Amino acid sequence: MGAIELGPVWLSLQLAAVTVVVLLILGTPLAWWLAFTRSRFKPGVEALVALPLVLPPTVLGFYLLILLGPAGPIGRFWVQLTDTALTFSFQGLVVASVIYSFPFAVQPLQNAFENVGRGPLEAAATLGARPLDSFFRVAVPLATRGIVTAIVLGFAHTLGEFGVVLMVGGNIPGETRVVSIAIYEHVETLSYAQAHILSAGLLVFSFVVLLGVYAYNRRLPINRV
Repeated sequence: MGAIELGPVWLSLQLAAVTVVVLLILGTPLAWWLAFTRSRFKPGVEALVALPLVLPPTVLGFYLLILLGPAGPIGRFWVQLTDTALTFSFQGLVVASVIYSFPFAVQPLQNAFENVGRGPLEAAATLGARPLDSFFRVAVPLATRGIVTAIVLGFAHTLGEFGVVLMVGGNIPGETRVVSIAIYEHVETLSYAQAHILSAGLLVFSFVVLLGVYAYNRRLPINRV
C-alpha cells in the first residue's frame, strides 16, 4: 500500500464485523416475529425497519447525533454509565451503523423465514422438538440463503457508509476515521492517487464478496415447503 494508511481499512473491517454480529443478535428475533406474526402492528414495524432505506443518510445522522449526544436521552445515559461520550467514538459508530444497516439484515432474514413456512416447524413439534430446537435444527438450515445474504449485505453496507458515520463519528484518526471518510479527505486535499487506491480496493472487495455470495447461493438447494 506504500504511503496509503491501513488504519481506516482495519477500522472499517472492525466496524463492519461488530455491526454484523449485533445485527444478527437484534435482527433475527425481529425478523422471525415479522415472518410469522399476524399482529396489526406488523406494517408499522416493517415501515420503521425499512426507514433507513429511504431517508437521506444526513437526516438519519442528524437525529442520531441528537439522540446519542451528551444532551440526548441515549447519550446522557451512556455518559452517566461510562463517563465517556457516545458520539465521536467507535461505540457511537457501531450504534449508528446498526441502525443504518438494519433493513439490510432484517429483510433478507424475514424473507428466508417466510419461505421456510410453518410446515417444517409444526412437523418438528409433532416429533417432540422444543421451539429452540426447531429453530436451530430446522429453520436455520432451511434459511441459510437468507442468513448468508443478511451477513454479506450488512457487512458490505457498513463498509460503504459515509453520511451517517461522518455525522456521528466525525474524522478522528484511529477512532472514527473509516475508509469512506479517508477517501473523502483524500479527495478534498486533491490526493487523488491515494483516494483511487482506497476506492478501487473497496470496489473490488465489494464485487468479490457479492460474487461469492451469489455463487454460494446458486449452489444451495432451493427450499420447497
